[in-house]
Amino acid sequence: MTDDVAVLGVGMHPWGKWGHGFVAYGTAAARAALADAGIAWNDVASIVGAGTVRGGYPGYVAGATFAKALGWQGARVASVYAACASGAQAVGTARAQILSGLADVVLVVGADSAPKGFLRPAGGDRPDDPDWLRFLILGATNPAYFGLYARRRMAVHGDTVDDFAQVKVKNAALGALNPNARYRRRVTAEEVSASPVVADPLRLLDICATSDGGAALVLSSMGFARRHGVTEPVRIRAVSTVTPRYPNTVLDLPDIATDSAVAVEPGGETFRASIARTAYEEAGIGPEDLSLAEVYDLSTALELQWYEDLALCGEGEAAKLLREGATALGGRIPVNASGGLASFGEAVPAQAIAQLCELTWQLRGDAAGRQVAGAQVGITANQGLFGHGSAVVVVR
Repeated sequence: MTDDVAVLGVGMHPWGKWGHGFVAYGTAAARAALADAGIAWNDVASIVGAGTVRGGYPGYVAGATFAKALGWQGARVASVYAACASGAQAVGTARAQILSGLADVVLVVGADSAPKGFLRPAGGDRPDDPDWLRFLILGATNPAYFGLYARRRMAVHGDTVDDFAQVKVKNAALGALNPNARYRRRVTAEEVSASPVVADPLRLLDICATSDGGAALVLSSMGFARRHGVTEPVRIRAVSTVTPRYPNTVLDLPDIATDSAVAVEPGGETFRASIARTAYEEAGIGPEDLSLAEVYDLSTALELQWYEDLALCGEGEAAKLLREGATALGGRIPVNASGGLASFGEAVPAQAIAQLCELTWQLRGDAAGRQVAGAQVGITANQGLFGHGSAVVVVR
């Protein structure tokens, strides 16, 4: 298809707590992606950086920061911030430049050096920041509303704490096979249940950590890929960065029952479902065409929610899909073959890019022990705060 963009190279800096600044991780990932593509930095026409507000001024101008670290060479530069969707927005910007003819080769980079503990809103009191308002007015840190989502699933759909634990068991087993993952140890459901309660019903092992890490992509036009000798590259076919639609305009807390005695069915399409639908429509595929998916498992319960939002199953059927083994390696539709955030932790601006690295390795057949057999089509999904959609479809 003429609207496809080639993924020529991918690279990552392993996730962990390394004690360095985000620039070191992003630069390492960028150099790995360039080497993977067989492209010199001087051949890159544009660089798009996914921003991190925790990196100070260099984080706000991430594109220029990475360009400087790699060595000024005159490339176009752009910086994108969209919270958890920053990486997908950066990919969307790069794709637009390529399809418009502004650049043949674009480097996309995201990296973070995350604080220990909760991710706080940056810059002190910010009454115009939904994060800050949620923390101050509701006392709802991220784990608190993860817990609310989990309780709602239990009340409406009958999910159990063991279902949530089994998501962690699945993802930890896959993360143990991934050299870039921070946590590379299998866990049992009993270990999940024995870990400390953080936000009932979720325990410590149900919730992702914060991490340092970096990821990068070298994207190009299909014409450049062919001239470069790559005749059948992994291709990006759709990028969905949609915003919510009225009346679903309350960001972040859309369908949560704040009265614990009340849990109601949501009305109409959820924001996350609209992100996925838009990606499917642009790519000209449906969920039945997918080989695998990488989703943003901020908590185990939220991974189950993504199954339904991606239409991998009907509403309320996510736990059944999990119990049948459909989302495990070897199942009908493996989800988070990388190990997910359960195994990586969250390095916010890098995460959506890392999801695409995983899908690229999978579609190339280079995912070693976690390889999904015959992978041909994959989708990524996450949701950035303040109404940022994020889903990308890749094909082989």
